[in-house]
Amino acid sequence: MKKLAIIGCTGSIGSQTLDIVRANKSEYNVVALSCGTNDAALVSLAKEFNVNLLGIHDKSKCGAVKRALPGASVVCGDAALTEIAACDADIIVVAVVGMIGLKAVVSALKNKKIIALANKESLVAGGAIVNKLLSKGGEIRPVDSEHSAVWQALMGEKAFKRIILTASGGPFWGKDIALDAVTPEQAVAHPNWKMGKKISVDSATMMNKGLEIIEARWLFNTTAIDYVIHPESVVHSMVEFDDGSIKAQASYADMRLPIQYALSYPLHAKRSYKPLRLPLSLNFFNPDTARFPAPELAKKAMQEGGDAAVVLNAANEAAVRLFLENKIKFTDIISRVKTALDEHTLGKADDIDTVFDTHNRVYEKIYSM
Repeated sequence: MKKLAIIGCTGSIGSQTLDIVRANKSEYNVVALSCGTNDAALVSLAKEFNVNLLGIHDKSKCGAVKRALPGASVVCGDAALTEIAACDADIIVVAVVGMIGLKAVVSALKNKKIIALANKESLVAGGAIVNKLLSKGGEIRPVDSEHSAVWQALMGEKAFKRIILTASGGPFWGKDIALDAVTPEQAVAHPNWKMGKKISVDSATMMNKGLEIIEARWLFNTTAIDYVIHPESVVHSMVEFDDGSIKAQASYADMRLPIQYALSYPLHAKRSYKPLRLPLSLNFFNPDTARFPAPELAKKAMQEGGDAAVVLNAANEAAVRLFLENKIKFTDIISRVKTALDEHTLGKADDIDTVFDTHNRVYEKIYSM
């Protein structure tokens, strides 16, 4: 039986991970749970799964968790990331959103843990740090559907020509809609995937694909990464080889598949699923980089190296927050990211303190504009 620690247990990925545990009680044992602010949900899950090691990042909620579970060990603040990531678990599921996930990833790798990674920002901003730690031990298994697809396509392969990520296009691709009038409610209504607000907005601006390009650069050690629009979200990504052949991984949109594969690897364990029925109508289109320039900004940051991706990510996090708070327009998100990149002097991103200093400085500057 594999022991799991789930950091971000009340979010979309964390909740679906727990669904997998519920369906496979003889395979997995949850030994630690951590969340950001939802103390009531954390307490409920702790009781359901009989978990005695808990973390909550919001220190103001710590007392409530301790009172509700007097027999449990409860850690708060950053310890909810770092101590849970270092606990006695076989696999650490890192499913938090945002830069804060880097702290959990670093802690887990320092303790040579297997990480099921569903946090883009830790690789986007801290890729060099993470790769250095990986050289000393530990393992990352990607949970994003696109990166899981690439991971699976590369099984048994020694070399490849390029990675081709697929993108649904989000809720606005191909639609005659004025992007400067888009509301937060429209932006979070993804046509294919059920996700949190921040990642849904990233999908709408297509910054999500930009972050995935940088993430793939670190996961698969290449900058030969392209992307195509695939509205059906059935083919989750592809890998092209030198002989012209292309391998793809396909399934109906269901995040429980890549989550479970990260947990059950190297097995494709049995699960309840909707099978693909042939024939299928699958479409692939070139990106509209004029309306959705975010992936090109991300590629530029990737090529520049240093802390350019830290700046990109921080500016995006701040701008998305402003948009969700109805303080800026949808089109202002990417324009603020571009401004941050244009005004930044390239620096290093080779230690965690420097990365967070840069992130916090850029975030506050963009959020206060």
